[in-house]
Amino acid sequence: MSNPVVIDVVPGTSYADLTREFDAPVEALFRAHADPELYVQWVGPRALDSVITDWDFRTGGAYGFEQTDPDGNTYGFRGVIHTVVENELIIQTFEYLGAPAEVSLDRLRFESLPGGGSRLVGRSVFTSKEALEGMIAEGMEYGVTEGYEKLDELLARGVAS
Repeated sequence: MSNPVVIDVVPGTSYADLTREFDAPVEALFRAHADPELYVQWVGPRALDSVITDWDFRTGGAYGFEQTDPDGNTYGFRGVIHTVVENELIIQTFEYLGAPAEVSLDRLRFESLPGGGSRLVGRSVFTSKEALEGMIAEGMEYGVTEGYEKLDELLARGVAS
């Protein structure tokens, strides 16, 4: 069984905090976020096929990917990578191209845990509480939960080590 995703949203605010533990070292968890060949294997829900459209993973870089559902509908995402500290921190923006006026600023901290595990601690700050509520209504928790379950499977295979 996978570790639960904890998403905390304080009513009336425009940010969400996320915490998730993984049964893999922090280096493997970070690599799965930094390597496009790994990232594309776990990002988003199982029902969507993902492809990378842009990948320049470094401080000052950018990324983009598309996901296609079984009916052939395509959803695009992109962002700017503001800060990368290997095995410690990623600060980036996240934009769903279906709502281009709404961009979140995301901070991901990677923490080592005793026994060889790791924890991901994130905060997403949206432009308004309505933008956050819209992301939640669109299934943010579902997509994050399934994506991290796929990431667990990838890490268990040792692919990111």
